[in-house]
Amino acid sequence: EVQLQASGGGLVQAGGSLRLSCAASGFLYDDYGIGWFRQAPGEEREGVSCISSDGSTYYADSVEGRFTISSDYAKNTIYLQMNSLLPEDTAVYYCAADLRDCSDYPHAAGMDYWGKGTQVTVSS
Repeated sequence: EVQLQASGGGLVQAGGSLRLSCAASGFLYDDYGIGWFRQAPGEEREGVSCISSDGSTYYADSVEGRFTISSDYAKNTIYLQMNSLLPEDTAVYYCAADLRDCSDYPHAAGMDYWGKGTQVTVSS
């Protein structure tokens, strides 16, 4: 059974940093991508970043240069380092697996598996 577990959210002041983790398990093969999405109240879920099995990375324009996605496949964990956080980054963050290796990113509907979200709140 595929499972994704996101963690690392919290409350931080604007300009601060957080690192989110996504622990993945149950995959039969390792040619999948992991994406990070976020959803603020009243907003649609939006793609933030994705990392494919060959290490290619993709970012939303709004986080480019501030967020970094990385993977530790030995630990089956994907990280999202978030620096220079802004109040508009406040949202519930989710990790999701794309069996088409980030080809569906940034479309949330294309993701195959989802973890439960972790709340990120950035105060001004």
